[in-house]
Amino acid sequence: MATQAEIRTLLECHVVGCDGEQLGRVGQVYLNDRTGRAEWVTVCGGFLGMRQTFVPLAGSSRTGDEITVAFDGAKVRAAPHVAVDGLLTAREEILLHRHYGMGHTVPAPRTGDHDRLDLDI
Repeated sequence: MATQAEIRTLLECHVVGCDGEQLGRVGQVYLNDRTGRAEWVTVCGGFLGMRQTFVPLAGSSRTGDEITVAFDGAKVRAAPHVAVDGLLTAREEILLHRHYGMGHTVPAPRTGDHDRLDLDI
């Protein structure tokens, strides 16, 4: 499980694409409900850093205050818009998994997740 200190250190990082493109700074950290591990971060970019884009931490590496993700800048910028409102719904997670080529796995249902899963997204 990620500790508060680990999450804080992630929030201080800048995100770089695998192509070396500076993407922005970490806005938020999303933990896996079952494992408690950091699974996604949002990257603040765009005009004045107002847009936040989800990017998975799988395959990333960290050196100091820099996280290099496994995707290039174009892939991250093209990610589906998902509201940064505290929880990823199963539908949103499926959209992001598909965009990043992480397979068609359906996340396990979460407590309170009442969205209908439409797998033909």
